[in-house]
Amino acid sequence: MQHPRAQQAGPAAHPPRSAFARRAVAVASLLLAALFLALGTWQVVRLQWKLALIERVESRVHAAPVAAPAPAQWAQVAKESHEYRRVRLAGHYLYEFTAPVQALSELGAGFWLLTPFCTDEGHIVFINRGFIPAASNKPGTYPARRAAADPCANGGARVEISGLLRISEPGGGFLRENDPVNNRWYSRDVRALAAARGLPQVAPNGAPVVAPFFVDAGKGQDPAGAPERAVGGLTVIAFTNNHLVYALTWYALALMVLGAWLWVRRHGAAVGDD
Repeated sequence: MQHPRAQQAGPAAHPPRSAFARRAVAVASLLLAALFLALGTWQVVRLQWKLALIERVESRVHAAPVAAPAPAQWAQVAKESHEYRRVRLAGHYLYEFTAPVQALSELGAGFWLLTPFCTDEGHIVFINRGFIPAASNKPGTYPARRAAADPCANGGARVEISGLLRISEPGGGFLRENDPVNNRWYSRDVRALAAARGLPQVAPNGAPVVAPFFVDAGKGQDPAGAPERAVGGLTVIAFTNNHLVYALTWYALALMVLGAWLWVRRHGAAVGDD
């Protein structure tokens, strides 16, 4: 008689799949699918916000120019409500206090020329007159001069300009801090520019003097009497809008997770019980 241990062993049986494990997989799958669905829905909400933003900016850019905000309104000036509005100003430039700010435009690498502008109303708004190539910013061309007590008193050739209102860019550029001491600028930081040029921040009556925004001058508006003509009208107005792609991706992942769970629920238990 053959010993029982010598008998040919059959194929090993699969351990039965526990109800707890099946429930755990089901709960995890449903939670993951719910997360992906929530992320997809959030991207849909962001898509609607982005489309509204683009429409709002487009309407501002192509609208007729309006008067720039007065000092009494400066505290309410914000990116959402004011940026890219087309505004108009009248007054004279303070060319001697121009600051070159490093830029990369459709014309290549170079600088924006930020020049204080004394308005007819008596306050100061920095104007981005436009772009100059890097070769034009030779050492000493735009020194870091400081203003007298009342820089607007001397007057100058009166000009009228229009352009797009922009919000100040504090701090500096990507991985680069503004260096006022050495007159190196990587962002259009209005407050820092005004301080570096010695422009008064507050009038004797306590009213602010320098606007908390700057204006990108339109094309062909740099006056003929400017020390150097800058190319205006190069404001880039572009918004990335990939929210629909992101939403579809999250929804697809949710469907994949649900499909995999349904397949396991239908076929996985049968395989495990064979």
